[in-house]
Amino acid sequence: MSRHVAIVTDSTAYLPRPAMARHGITAVPLTVVLGGEALEEGTEISARSLALALQKRRSVTTSRPGPEQFVQAYREAADAGATGIVSLHLSAEFSGTYDAAVVAARTAPVPVRVVDTGMVAMALGFCALAAAEVAEAEGSVDEAVAAAEKRAADMAAYFYVDTLDYLRRGGRIGAAQALLGSALAVKPLLTLDGGRIEMLEKVRTASKAIARLEELAVERAGTAAVDVAVHHLAAPERAEKLAERLRERVPGLVELHVSEVGAVIGAHTGPGLLAAVVSPR
Repeated sequence: MSRHVAIVTDSTAYLPRPAMARHGITAVPLTVVLGGEALEEGTEISARSLALALQKRRSVTTSRPGPEQFVQAYREAADAGATGIVSLHLSAEFSGTYDAAVVAARTAPVPVRVVDTGMVAMALGFCALAAAEVAEAEGSVDEAVAAAEKRAADMAAYFYVDTLDYLRRGGRIGAAQALLGSALAVKPLLTLDGGRIEMLEKVRTASKAIARLEELAVERAGTAAVDVAVHHLAAPERAEKLAERLRERVPGLVELHVSEVGAVIGAHTGPGLLAAVVSPR
């Protein structure tokens, strides 16, 4: 029997496929435009292909889903028995995805609550999982939204990039900040704040920056029950080492996800990305 509240998100949540299937979460794909060819994230372009294209300095841009893609997702959820839908998306500061979902919600066959989580990657994914858990317990649309918004409010996301140049090119960080990082030859640590990417700290070497990333995650986790995600792009060894350290050092760890980000986020961060998302339960 179908749940009465369906959960829809987008491909930048980077939820593991088994988790999506287990919780019945639908993800609408964003698009990567590589050399003039539009490719759907998750099915038509891999993170590895994207990393190779970036390393060769090929032209890469990203594009939001069209409202019609959300219309289809909402219709399919209603046809499967949903009487309400919670649609959770990456920060509207990064993409027009939220706006497209709002447009689609106006003509959906059942009520849809569209939420700008202000998050991305598993920071968004944890919000979707929280909403899905409420839906599975027969909670209402309002209760599912409240659970997702609480997760978002308590979330912390820290990430390291080898260079700020990709973020600058995509307009996700100011040119002045990117230039400062390059001029000082520092390795930046960034965070999500108010739905935007902000400089958190500037560290002199990559090894020190990654060690500091670990410390920030451990400090934020404390001793409470938390879920953690470690993301990377073309840096699997870095990710596994960080994950192992966090397994050892976070006493309240409930779930730990390790994954490579998809092409959309990878296009804006570049190879070498390492991120830690800490989500209190």
